[in-house]
Amino acid sequence: MKKESGFTLIELVIVIVILGILAAVAIPQFIDLRSDAQTAAVAGVAGALASASAVNYAGRIANTAKGVPVTTCANVANALQGGLPSGYGVTGPAIANGAATVCSVTASYGTATFTGLGVS
Repeated sequence: MKKESGFTLIELVIVIVILGILAAVAIPQFIDLRSDAQTAAVAGVAGALASASAVNYAGRIANTAKGVPVTTCANVANALQGGLPSGYGVTGPAIANGAATVCSVTASYGTATFTGLGVS
């Protein structure tokens, strides 16, 4: 007599149940990725603005023909090559020449802060 090999119905059902449980546990972990991505996007733009402000400050101090003058937080966006992405706004106070201040970048889904450096 030949011995048949394969899986029994109960083994297949157990595997399907285990996969279902794993899926039920894993899916909620992926649902919240959108808000995390949006928060990271705002933080990324804030980091780019802080970096642009620092590079602009250094370039402007070295040679006043380089860079752009920054007197308000909103002017920091002018130092960002390509400008501010659409849907973002920069708010904050005036920045004295040679001073640093905390500015905010906002989008419809979040806010982040960065340091703006004033230079004339």
